[in-house]
Amino acid sequence: MSHVLETPYKRVFYISLQAVVNALVIGFVAKGLVLLINLFTNLFFYGKFTIADSSPADNHLGLWVIAIPIVGSLIVGVLARYGSKAIRGHGIPEAMENIILNESKIPPRITWLKPLSAAISIGSGGPFGAEGPIIATGGAIGSLTGQIIHISSAERKVILAAGACAGMSAIFGSPLAAILLAIELLLFEFSPRSIIPVTLSCITGAGMHFWLFEKAPVFEMPAIPVASNSALVAYVVMGVLTGVLAAGVSKSVYWVEDMFEKLPVHWMWWPAFGAVAVGVVGYFAPHTMGVGYDNIRNLLTGQLPLVLLFSLCLLKYLSWVIALGSGTSGGTLAPLFTIGGAWGALLGVLASHLFPGIGINIATAALIGMAALFAGSSRALLTAIVFALETTGQPNGLLPLIAACSTAYFVSFFLMKGSIMTEKIRRRGIEAPIHYTPDLLQSSFVNAVMNTKPVFVNEYSGQEQLRQFLDRNSSYYLQYLPVTDAAGVFKGYADLTKGVISPAGHNYFVRPTDTLQEVVKLLQVSKLDVLAVLDENKHIAGTVTAANVITIYEKKIKNENRYHSAFYGDRQLLRVMAKSKRFFAMK
Repeated sequence: MSHVLETPYKRVFYISLQAVVNALVIGFVAKGLVLLINLFTNLFFYGKFTIADSSPADNHLGLWVIAIPIVGSLIVGVLARYGSKAIRGHGIPEAMENIILNESKIPPRITWLKPLSAAISIGSGGPFGAEGPIIATGGAIGSLTGQIIHISSAERKVILAAGACAGMSAIFGSPLAAILLAIELLLFEFSPRSIIPVTLSCITGAGMHFWLFEKAPVFEMPAIPVASNSALVAYVVMGVLTGVLAAGVSKSVYWVEDMFEKLPVHWMWWPAFGAVAVGVVGYFAPHTMGVGYDNIRNLLTGQLPLVLLFSLCLLKYLSWVIALGSGTSGGTLAPLFTIGGAWGALLGVLASHLFPGIGINIATAALIGMAALFAGSSRALLTAIVFALETTGQPNGLLPLIAACSTAYFVSFFLMKGSIMTEKIRRRGIEAPIHYTPDLLQSSFVNAVMNTKPVFVNEYSGQEQLRQFLDRNSSYYLQYLPVTDAAGVFKGYADLTKGVISPAGHNYFVRPTDTLQEVVKLLQVSKLDVLAVLDENKHIAGTVTAANVITIYEKKIKNENRYHSAFYGDRQLLRVMAKSKRFFAMK
């Protein structure tokens, strides 16, 4: 293989080092965001300038509480209008959108606008968690550093995903769930060059959580019993019902967005309209406002009264879906956990009432409802299961979680085309990858496709000999030809469009045992349309072109019946495919 391309091992080391440094910064940003939310909560609801932990649920503002979310949303609308429109939205979908549509480039100002706007939105009563904004902020920091150090878009994608998931790990102390989130929703690949930086970043983020926040599980709960067989069957049924709910919740978010799109006012004002619902609901149910992590902890005790369960399930949903659909700065994870936890607890109470001897544990039902709603809505199955385990420390919940989350995922898959994370980009005609395929280019080798009767010229040939060659090979459409010396040793390439021997690019070549992925990379870097295949003596054993790559690629796709793929080689292949169709007129 040519030595022109830097070895992948060095690149992985550099990217991993950068990901760890970013994660250290993101850990402090996560802590700062939580403190900023506390500050704005105290300012808006209690008139105090302090960063002490507080909840909007304890306010005594009466009807004035309705105005607080409206004021905060007006500020967010102004920040979005005159700062950056990119601060609007959920967090994870925006990161996915930038990866797929914008080469993982996020505007630098998002690194401070997103946490500021989110802190104002949540601090003024917005029914969101801190994790969505910090995921978006972590992704923005990763993207920013990736743009500063001038790495490729593929490497920038890894840095963005590593930063986003370091943010999640820093908030929840759940490194394994954060790694799986990257794999299931952001990376669209599983390879050493991506998983190593992301893993190190998430571990670092978790370390920052244990240092800056706490070492106990975020949603610590009483020990739950081992589920009986009958209870497992009940949890599977709950998963089915939760899958239906997940599809409905996901569709309702975008239905509300569509309704706001029809308003005859500028989108800057939409968050304020959505905040009216937040304020009204908050007046009757103050616990629906703000981050709500305490609600999740209370749900996982399995001891909340039915009225409160209904409130957290229905009223929290109404407040959140209207606020999120209005385009304010918020997230989806904590609200989904709260709504799902209340839903699961309600189903558990109902099942226990109808079938007293079935052995349903209400705390377990709340736990699987929380995870299953997230799994069904986001299509992040493994993330949901592992997140519930890491944040609660309940190993006995593993079987019920697998049962409920898998069935919820199964049902929602057939009820909706996209997910709550991908619907936004799907509406733009861009399908996010939903499955992983092996890199066909990496499993194919040069010796299987190369031209074994190569065409090349001698470096001592004169201009007349070159013209004679072109006359004899009028159908030859490539721009370059390999060049050898008198002993047959490879020397470079001749540019046929100039009509003269002008050897260049002597470092660009491949070996018979190299992969077609390396061929694609070299064709892209060198701007050549043919590569010499050299033996151990640097003699030309053959040539390989983009057309050869396309032929074997199409053959493998057909043989394996693959119609969609999402690996690194695809984007590069599209570029060389366009190049291979050029016809160079020889004169």
